[in-house]
Amino acid sequence: MVDLILLERVEKLGQMGQVVKVKPGYARNYLLPQKKAMRATKENMAYFETQRAQLEANNLQRRSDAMVIAEKMEGLTVVVIRQAGESGQLYGSVAVRDIAEAVTAAGYTVDKTQIVLDRPIKTIGLHPVRVMLHPEVGVTVTANVAQSEEGARMQAAGIDPAHQIEEEEEAARAEAQAAWAAAQDESERPA
Repeated sequence: MVDLILLERVEKLGQMGQVVKVKPGYARNYLLPQKKAMRATKENMAYFETQRAQLEANNLQRRSDAMVIAEKMEGLTVVVIRQAGESGQLYGSVAVRDIAEAVTAAGYTVDKTQIVLDRPIKTIGLHPVRVMLHPEVGVTVTANVAQSEEGARMQAAGIDPAHQIEEEEEAARAEAQAAWAAAQDESERPA
């Protein structure tokens, strides 16, 4: 285990300034290169204490900026068009990169590291996705995954496009059967 001082809040680990014990790989591969922490040596502890006020002020500024963006971003829905089978199962999946690109196209600059997706999206529909604008500020956006722009509009209105197509096909079949039955009745009548 390695002792580190956190330079910012890290989810499921601790707050800024806290000394935590983590596995060496987590420290070496994530926390240290991302500048989220520094080794807890006596020199670093003294340096951190002298810089603490500045780090906290920077953190508060970034947090307030993130809060402003979060308020504007609240309720955002992004459309992602993908090919899918009749059951609504995607040929492939929608990953964090796709959602980051869609949110950026909607006018908010986000990086794929800010998108929190528990698992890839593999079906058509409306999916809530967390966007972490700051370690302490997150917002939920909706990913509207559809086969076409028309399908996305239908889903946004609460209509299931696959169900709608089935209903239209069923109505067309019923209409064809009625026309055929009417034609049969015409042919059976004596002239």
